[in-house]
Amino acid sequence: MFDFNAYQKLALRTAGNHGDFDRTLMYTALGLNGEAGEVAEHIKKALFHGHDLDREMLKKELGDVLWYLAVMAHTLDLPLEDIARHNIEKLARRYPEGFSEERSRHRNEP
Repeated sequence: MFDFNAYQKLALRTAGNHGDFDRTLMYTALGLNGEAGEVAEHIKKALFHGHDLDREMLKKELGDVLWYLAVMAHTLDLPLEDIARHNIEKLARRYPEGFSEERSRHRNEP
């Protein structure tokens, strides 16, 4: 398994300096949304405009999403591995036997 914290450390090598906390948070939030938008746009074109679905291009764009996420998490002093672990634990509590539409409609936690 790939080490998320090692990835985060390597990603920070190319993060640059965007000023103070607020500016860095704004930079990463805007970048994260921009890259996620590129992913969504490519999928939209593939599903609705007759374009080919380019998995290699999506891999690159998803990598950009991951990069911004890693830098934002660092800015918030959150190890990427902790975020990943917290998410999996939350999903395991929410869906202990795997996803079900029934449990999705009637959740006890947000």
